[in-house]
Amino acid sequence: MPTVEVLGAKGGKGGTLDLKPEVFGVEVRVPLLHQAVTRELADRRAGTHDTKGRSEVSGGGKKPWKQKGTGRARQGTIRAPQWSGGGVVHGPRPRDYTISVQKKVRKAALRSALSLRKREDRVHVVDSLGLAAPKTKELAAKLRELGVEDVLIVTLERDRVLELSGRNLPCVRVLPVVGLNVRDVLLRKHLLLLRDAVPALVERLK
Repeated sequence: MPTVEVLGAKGGKGGTLDLKPEVFGVEVRVPLLHQAVTRELADRRAGTHDTKGRSEVSGGGKKPWKQKGTGRARQGTIRAPQWSGGGVVHGPRPRDYTISVQKKVRKAALRSALSLRKREDRVHVVDSLGLAAPKTKELAAKLRELGVEDVLIVTLERDRVLELSGRNLPCVRVLPVVGLNVRDVLLRKHLLLLRDAVPALVERLK
């Protein structure tokens, strides 16, 4: 069974904690990780991009010159695509980028990501970070003491103190258990779990 040392807020050791092998000890399946990250990135796209075709741009109701006798190429409207200010041909239109992935596949991918970090010995558990108020400098110092400056911090529920403390640190991300995702696990080098978040994480992924 995978185990991890529990760190104190000041870097001391607080014993060990057993991690469920069905969450932190499964086979790492790279195709699942790729599928999950692709889905997560696609879901973040708004899909509101839009361009106007020749029927949507204003103006151009009159034929710019007569059909024959001018020596110029025939034109029907100054809002044709070849004209400056004309419509766009085959331009982007609003669309939904959502990719459908089964819930059990998403859970399997997250278990793979957690197992990968555990296999790399980059999963850490801490009793508490001991922040009473939002202090970026204080959080940075604590993470430096723990040796996990590039880290994803996972809390039981949304922790506004930690979120506000870490939002200006470029290599720190704070997420509750319900918001944990494959991309953020893979993006940061270390995974720091608050001790009370571990049972909830196992419950979510079992």
